[in-house]
Amino acid sequence: MTTDNDQLYYLSATEVLIKFKTGELSPSVYLEKILERAEQISGTINPFADKYYDKARLEAKKAETRYLNGNPRALEGIPLAVKDTSAIKGTRATVGSLINAEKIDQHTDPVIERLTEAGAIIFARTTCPEFCWLFTCHSKLWGVTRNPWRLDITPGGSSGGSAAAVAAGAATIATGSDSTGSIRQPASQCGLVGYKSPYGRNPLDHNASFNPYVNTGPMTRTVADAALMQNIMSGPHPLDHNSLANKENIPQELGDVRGMKIAYSIDLGHYHVVDDVRREMLATLDVLRQAGAEVTEIKIDWADEAIKLANKSEEFIFNGVLKNAMNNHINQVSDYVPQLYETASSVSADDYRQSRKVAGQVWHDHFGPMFQKYDALITPTVSCPEVPAENWQKDIIVINGRELTDTDTAMTVLFNMFNRCPVLSIPAGMTDRALPVGIQIVGRPYDDVTCFHIGQAIESLRPWSARSPSFASNG
Repeated sequence: MTTDNDQLYYLSATEVLIKFKTGELSPSVYLEKILERAEQISGTINPFADKYYDKARLEAKKAETRYLNGNPRALEGIPLAVKDTSAIKGTRATVGSLINAEKIDQHTDPVIERLTEAGAIIFARTTCPEFCWLFTCHSKLWGVTRNPWRLDITPGGSSGGSAAAVAAGAATIATGSDSTGSIRQPASQCGLVGYKSPYGRNPLDHNASFNPYVNTGPMTRTVADAALMQNIMSGPHPLDHNSLANKENIPQELGDVRGMKIAYSIDLGHYHVVDDVRREMLATLDVLRQAGAEVTEIKIDWADEAIKLANKSEEFIFNGVLKNAMNNHINQVSDYVPQLYETASSVSADDYRQSRKVAGQVWHDHFGPMFQKYDALITPTVSCPEVPAENWQKDIIVINGRELTDTDTAMTVLFNMFNRCPVLSIPAGMTDRALPVGIQIVGRPYDDVTCFHIGQAIESLRPWSARSPSFASNG
């Protein structure tokens, strides 16, 4: 079990900031504890790629001076782990691939720049699968990243390293990216809060800003921390043509949910959900009802084709990257890359065009009318978390007697297709085999605040943040 001394590792960023301001804790002392934890779990959980400990120590000293001078910034001194996809000037972002091992960026992603300008201290990058293209987290370059709750299970992908680091108490906050669920699925797997903002809310690097499936966002222990990060990351940026002109600020206190109308679907008419995930989601919905929300199950029998085409659409967009890897770097890539290429190359331009058409029909006929009636939709984030740590894309998992793949367990991609919808994934209990359950709160287009409103209510009514993985049981 977690000891009293270990509790320091699991403080939220908002709690740490209070301790910094009162002088109860110093940024340097806290950073050393986080680095100690990072080294302690690196050999088992393995969530980190490149590390910047010495530079982080210097930044922590500067943070101490700011507190002494009475001018700390919003995230002053908070240790930040950054997914190994984001550009940071003067460093490499390998995207989990040896192909990029020598590539040094000459610019910094807008959201990373904003976080560091707010005082966050980058001390490490976090692992991801090669090209961010698995719902697990392992690669030839970085090895296997494991789930702190159970080492045989994946922390998810592709932001698996970020999720594992925060869940293990080896980072206070982290960044992730999400194009088919790569923030929300790992957040669910590891018992964290993860946020996919509406497209354009958080500015993107120029390499990704014209892909409407892609988002960057926070991965945290609490809803309040996610709101704190999101408020810093969001807002228009002159170098992202698609960044939204308006900035949405999420309040730290949002009140109760009395009178809110919330729809839910257990399976979106497509997924096979295990009994304990179903049980924990229904228990979470019950607390919303008790708090005065009107919670209604809706029948969804019209999303199956859209879900399949959403996955195919991303495969089609990504095919060129995999083709280049296969043709020019076959000796450098992970063993599963040929399998990824086989899947992606089976998708046609007609599939992609059909995905655009079906998306329009589904929104017009179903989701659009639904969001006129309800404030939000809640579903599980992951239908079954029992995905092995070294799973490949086509490996079979048996769920309710059915042979499925890990792609069939992540209930996320539909809301990358409908990417103007914000989605907040939050913890919602545990399975019988001691793995976290997550639910995702889907809001109307650009209605970030409602997602956080509901998430904050659930967090207060069904607290989670006091839980932490038992490393003793992990051996």
